[in-house]
Amino acid sequence: MLVDNQILPKEISILYNDIIDSSYQKILSKEKKIIYESLVIAYNSHDGQKRKSGEPYVHHPIEVAKIVTKDIGLDYISIASALLHDVVEDTDVTLEDLDQSVGQEISKIVDGLTKISTLKKNEDYSVQAENYRKMLLTLHNDIRVILIKIADRLHNMRTIDFLSKAKQDQMASESIYIYAPLAHRVGLYNIKNELEDISLKILDRQKYNLIKNNIDKEFVDQEKYVDSFKSLISKNLDDQKIKYSILGRNKSIYSIHNKIQNKNISFDEVYDRFAIRIIYKSTPKNEKFIAWKIYSIITDHYTPNPTRLRDWITLPKTNGYEALHLTVVGPKNKWVEIQIRSERMNEIAEKGYAAHFGYKHKESKKNEVELWLNKLQDVLNHENDHAIDFVEDFKLSFYSKEIYVFTPNGDLKSLKSGSTALDFAFHVHTDIGIKTRGAKVNGKLVPLSRVLKSGDQVDIITSENVKPNVNWLEFVETSKAKSKIKASLNEEKKRIAIDGKEILERKLKQLKIKLDDKVSGQMMKFFKINASNDLFFKIGNGSIDNKQIKKFANDYNSYLGFFRRQMGSDNTKIDKIADAVDLIKFDKLVFGKESEMLKYSMANCCSPIPGDKVFGFVSVKDGIKVHKKDCPNSIALRSNYAYRVISANWIDSENHEFSAKIQLSGIDSLGVMNNITSIISNSMSVNMSKISFEALDGTFIGRISLEVKNKVILNKLLKKLISIDGVDKVSRK
Repeated sequence: MLVDNQILPKEISILYNDIIDSSYQKILSKEKKIIYESLVIAYNSHDGQKRKSGEPYVHHPIEVAKIVTKDIGLDYISIASALLHDVVEDTDVTLEDLDQSVGQEISKIVDGLTKISTLKKNEDYSVQAENYRKMLLTLHNDIRVILIKIADRLHNMRTIDFLSKAKQDQMASESIYIYAPLAHRVGLYNIKNELEDISLKILDRQKYNLIKNNIDKEFVDQEKYVDSFKSLISKNLDDQKIKYSILGRNKSIYSIHNKIQNKNISFDEVYDRFAIRIIYKSTPKNEKFIAWKIYSIITDHYTPNPTRLRDWITLPKTNGYEALHLTVVGPKNKWVEIQIRSERMNEIAEKGYAAHFGYKHKESKKNEVELWLNKLQDVLNHENDHAIDFVEDFKLSFYSKEIYVFTPNGDLKSLKSGSTALDFAFHVHTDIGIKTRGAKVNGKLVPLSRVLKSGDQVDIITSENVKPNVNWLEFVETSKAKSKIKASLNEEKKRIAIDGKEILERKLKQLKIKLDDKVSGQMMKFFKINASNDLFFKIGNGSIDNKQIKKFANDYNSYLGFFRRQMGSDNTKIDKIADAVDLIKFDKLVFGKESEMLKYSMANCCSPIPGDKVFGFVSVKDGIKVHKKDCPNSIALRSNYAYRVISANWIDSENHEFSAKIQLSGIDSLGVMNNITSIISNSMSVNMSKISFEALDGTFIGRISLEVKNKVILNKLLKKLISIDGVDKVSRK
């Protein structure tokens, strides 16, 4: 046994009492015993281990347990598991030991946490992405695993200052990339905000400090603002005998930063950076009634913006969030958001829906989070998808806004904002999605690409003869629809590839060539195809026809072809001459989604040449290093520093132009539009492909599509445009 009536040192006993005292749930005596025994195991197992800060390692699991207890509000099983979350991975303690000492339920959660951290390094995948996928896959087994993992990450971020800068950057990027979206999706808003704020502080301290200083400057004014708001409505709330509290809430630093970046605005232009929250006491039965009563009292004094009303009490978010949000013209004629919540709703918002209901009320029916996790399982089942694609698609859905649509029977379905009729079909059932022939929205036949709006009633028309095609991927938004379509296409591709191989064997046999690995390799090179399955698929679907196969056979049987094969393709003059044609077309690299021309150098470890499949890696000292995708160091770079990896593509630098869209706004004065177009027309290496101007009540908005050589030229143009008299704002869209 790992526990044998051992007594903890005084300082650790104090920390144990802190855990118990901060518990959100009532802990029984027998449950306290299990927590204590778990702490004894953790203390003894981690004895002698130190953190980077120099403090005993056991302080880390204790702090994680505190977060689990206080900030998330989980049960005693979760607290014990948090205390033990590193013992199997970092010490000699086994799962069997934990089974005997603290029970199977705890050891199972610890096992889940250990599996997330223990990875088999597969050369076909990003280790980092595989790690994330493993974490997502644990969601359906026991959500407590993921909640403890989030708590673990939060404490590591709180103590990040003791790590090297490279490790700090990696952890901060991971936190923004996956942990914050996860926290958001399970309703842990406070933790999500803290993870994002710390990450921003690490990655861009200057911007963090700038926003924080601006918020701090406004603090006194905000306190006065809340007081002036209270003074008008408090009497009415008191008259209605509503028990309440009113407080101010700042938008997180990271979310303000995001809004500034995404909308290209200043701090002062972020109007919703401050909100007022009203929290009231109520029985569950009267919650909705009282919320609307408070709404009525507020709107008696302050004018509301009807377009900004959000009723998440009638229709809660899928992560369980409930509240009534409205925006009014408040004191000093300033727009301010008001959030109305009951104590129960606030509890869920602060601790997370899963934590509050999933294990606090064990006898209750499945809650929204558990239903969401069940729906998630369909997406998670496809483990053959590339890990990076899997995580990228999935992560994007975490932050997505929701719409609510109806089935023909009147059932309400929640979908990601931007979802199409085809997304809806897959959401209802995979078989319906696969067999979709058409769709009706509000009784009218619409394309499958039709973007749905809240309130739409959707009816899917199916047929047994329909199969998904590759075009479907262009107009679906949800990760479930994408994964199911890809899976179906892959199955179809495999079938066509099998047929293609049989066709090729027959054709080559007629041409006196036997199909084997060597011949298929030569064919792949001849047709510039990377995989044999792709070769067979192209033959199966007719992309490579009989004429082209005969052309390969003639080359294969010729003296030139024989000489090429004998001498080796990498070093022969023949190949160099042949490749020279292609090299003319590929002499320069561009990086990222924006296809920017940046300074770079070739990595010595793999020595890429023009035409190779490559990626860029932002090094600390040497700028962008370009590596081949199959470079021996590729896996290590992607697993440890994924945030530094950028896409790279070869282009013809002389002929290549980039597309850019800009938007201008200002005062509609005489000659302003002529001045804008004249400056663009007279700019070297800039061409207009599309232009539109809208004038409204003395103002204008202009939208222009441009073709430019590079970003430097574009930035110079934007500076010229903003200097025009009457132009108020210029931004790149």
